[in-house]
Amino acid sequence: MARVAFIGLGVMGYPMAGFIAKAGHEVSVYNRTTTKAEEWVKEYGGSHAPTPAEAAKDCDFVFCCVGNDDDLRSVTLAENGAFETMKEGAVFIDNTTASAAIARELNEAAAERKFDFLDAPVSGGQAGAENGILTVMIGGDDAVYQKAKPVIDCYARMVGLMGPAGSGQLTKMVNQICIAGLVQGLSEGIHFGQNAGLNIEAVMSVISKGAAQSWQMENRWQTMDAGEYEHGFAVDWMRKDLSICLNEARNNGSNLPVTALVDQFYSEVQKMGGNRWDTSSLLARLKNAG
Repeated sequence: MARVAFIGLGVMGYPMAGFIAKAGHEVSVYNRTTTKAEEWVKEYGGSHAPTPAEAAKDCDFVFCCVGNDDDLRSVTLAENGAFETMKEGAVFIDNTTASAAIARELNEAAAERKFDFLDAPVSGGQAGAENGILTVMIGGDDAVYQKAKPVIDCYARMVGLMGPAGSGQLTKMVNQICIAGLVQGLSEGIHFGQNAGLNIEAVMSVISKGAAQSWQMENRWQTMDAGEYEHGFAVDWMRKDLSICLNEARNNGSNLPVTALVDQFYSEVQKMGGNRWDTSSLLARLKNAG
């Protein structure tokens, strides 16, 4: 069993930290809103700290799941950040979906301080976090990956090393690029089927067993058909992720026309008031346009 800190108790971090505690590790948590940290301790035990630095002190592994690059810098490199107190040989595992540039920056900062860093963004959404079945895409050194994997396994179903620092974030970008096109295609398919007078349940029961099958289809067709979007992965979050993808594409010369178009479609969903709707709300946009 290890001494572990977890920084950031949002809809993802809260259950992820919980699974680490349930596995028997000694966990200290930090959250910007203290009441959330107190609630977590009441549910899972362990302790909470007033700053990331206090949470990370003397820990073997420090996990982080916050909002974006700026949030990451504030809890790592800023005053009272975790990097102030992390001990030599410890590992910082960042589960935030962020840029590859910040991953490389933090990897260098960690090396200067003689501890290790892994960028480890996750896929699976809130449901995956709550059920401990996330997919984790990791960038970093193999020896560090092998050291941290048993703890990461606490909240994951699939964990893979993708390459050096930044590779985890780049892989998450591939993931989000693929999802963007899939959800738009699924939305158009359901929209077409509804307008054609088809029984969507019957349609999905057949085509989900063929080449059109996807996680999005299996897990979202029913709520999409019912026009329900108050759940899942928020449009605001997806737009943040797609912005990271499009910025990286400009840097590496990739052409992402469908991704750019779907990002525009999500901006229209936001104008409809769907900032916190699930990403499958692209269907609502089609209906609104009609």
